[in-house]
Amino acid sequence: MPSSGRRPKGAACLVLRVREAASMYFSLLAVFLVLLVVALQGTEPRENFPFKVPLDPQGLLELSWNISYHLEEVHFQIMAKEVKYGFLFGMSDRGGFQEADLAVLWSDGLQFYFADTWSDQDTQLHMDTQQNYQLLGAQRIGGGLSLLFKRPFVTCDPKDYLIEDGTVHLIYGILEKPSPSLQAINVSALLRKGVQRVQLLKPKIKVPPLPGDLKTMEIRVPDVTIPHQETTYWCFMTELPDGFEKHHIVMYEPVVTGGNEALVHHMEVFQCSPRFPTFPHYSGPCHSKMKPQHLDFCRHVLAAWAMGAQAFYYPEDAGLAFGGSSSSKYLRLEVHYHNPLQFEGRHDSSGIRLHYTASLRQYDAGIMELGLVYTPVMAIPPGESHFSLTGYCSDKCTQLALPPAGIHIFASQLHTHLAGRSVVTMLSREGRDWEIVSRDRHYSPHFQEIRMLKKVVSVYPGDVLRTTCMYNTEDRSEATVGGFGIMEEMCVNYVHYYPQTQLELCKSAIDPGYLHRYFQLLDRFSDEDICTCPEASVTRQFSSVSWNSFSRQVLRALYDSAPISMHCNKSSAIRFPGEWEKQPLPKITQVLPTAAPAHCEDHRPLAPIHVNSALLVLQTWKALPGEERKCHGQPAPVLSEEQTEALAAEGRL
Repeated sequence: MPSSGRRPKGAACLVLRVREAASMYFSLLAVFLVLLVVALQGTEPRENFPFKVPLDPQGLLELSWNISYHLEEVHFQIMAKEVKYGFLFGMSDRGGFQEADLAVLWSDGLQFYFADTWSDQDTQLHMDTQQNYQLLGAQRIGGGLSLLFKRPFVTCDPKDYLIEDGTVHLIYGILEKPSPSLQAINVSALLRKGVQRVQLLKPKIKVPPLPGDLKTMEIRVPDVTIPHQETTYWCFMTELPDGFEKHHIVMYEPVVTGGNEALVHHMEVFQCSPRFPTFPHYSGPCHSKMKPQHLDFCRHVLAAWAMGAQAFYYPEDAGLAFGGSSSSKYLRLEVHYHNPLQFEGRHDSSGIRLHYTASLRQYDAGIMELGLVYTPVMAIPPGESHFSLTGYCSDKCTQLALPPAGIHIFASQLHTHLAGRSVVTMLSREGRDWEIVSRDRHYSPHFQEIRMLKKVVSVYPGDVLRTTCMYNTEDRSEATVGGFGIMEEMCVNYVHYYPQTQLELCKSAIDPGYLHRYFQLLDRFSDEDICTCPEASVTRQFSSVSWNSFSRQVLRALYDSAPISMHCNKSSAIRFPGEWEKQPLPKITQVLPTAAPAHCEDHRPLAPIHVNSALLVLQTWKALPGEERKCHGQPAPVLSEEQTEALAAEGRL
């Protein structure tokens, strides 16, 4: 919307009338992009930005944002330190600079300009005919700049990114020299650029009251020198005090060493298995050969945090139990350091602060594992751009294992390995899809966190939970099988719920006998020799498959129809009593449609661009370093797409 406020007194502004501006657009001296200084009016306060994340490893670009679900828009604030000539900021499907949706701030050496742009397959920037990054304000701060702008969730512009729930790949680039025009910016040549993953649309959840006897415990790495390599997973073992009774964790939050905010990527606290009476102390890389093997039995998640996440609160009636005689006192902290510039000598003592109480809440919270069993019978052929696998928690299992009043899921942590691209868990009831439990269309294995659901999902006996993961194996020449290895695959949703039940794992995999028939079929109808002998491993059999359209289509059909082996397991890893082999797939007769953005027809008609949208407004700015002046422009004529392209061809955009 155009600004409704009055022009501040003393502002040095040159406002061109419509006819004067129109004549200048087509002159050789035309400059029709906005000069970067717009007064902040009609917007939310600058300090009302609850979410914050550094974009680059040096912390030169810091992003803060807030969300208006009522208006369906995100307000962004970027603090740029020591940035002389501008930067790029935007979103893309997987974090690449091809076909990206970008806001660009650049300077020709005299003045700054701002525009909504998009990039093509060659990363060439183009002015977007529909300006949806709306500039709201800017000011000099020391040697840097604070930029405020907003963007709707849905623009219905085919060149724009759809902002939705789940992971968003934010991309950035720092301009290190002046540019005479937008199209003169060479994105591929930028030395300082990258991707930062966040959950942009945070759920709006009321913070529950905390108990009066709240205590805290910090689990932190002991003054670690961050290795000067791009990626490090650091493991640190610690233990609860002797005689530590059962408590409830009701909240936790990150503790990040000052100055390392851009390097600490994510952290998790795991509780070890009670099977072992003791665990060795260790502080070192998680993948080191010196790491004790026992540490692999510390997998029960107590807390997880990723960059950009805030404190995690449990529902008012539930808490996560830890301590007591039935659980292990040993804990493992894992910290992922992302150090692409390979800084040396950085010391770190980051970790997670647990807030807990001895006043136990009404319910113990539980964690249930949904999805696929870790087995090689579930595989993805090589060279696939979209290949889906589904794991089931069947109606038979929930009927047997859940209480009559059901359970209530309030948070979720999705998990795959490197080939995973999207994950969704669907709740079905009486043969019909009922609701989505959690979904991430832009999932990244490099960004995993426990996420609060926007609303609690109740699951009752007889319901079905199916988890589907989509994979991309275009960079692989061999089949990718399920398993624990990083080059093998998983499809898991760790759902956090209450009240806790005995059901800890509810997953499936294809019945091995039906997969054996698949290999026999290929051996019979293809020219390849596929070993179908009993002693051949499934991995070996998959490696001998000649991957053509026939073998791929038959495997898809098999996974979509063959009976499954259900794992309906208690915490002891023992299945509930019942027949779980060769089970038919749950029947889903009514599937939820894919939601499409609403009212798109209202977004496309040509209309005058908003004054503060930063396009087609000419202003002057002669502010000295550290000085702020605010200007207001008036609406200028809107150029047609043909006129815009003509100006671009002349190098005037």
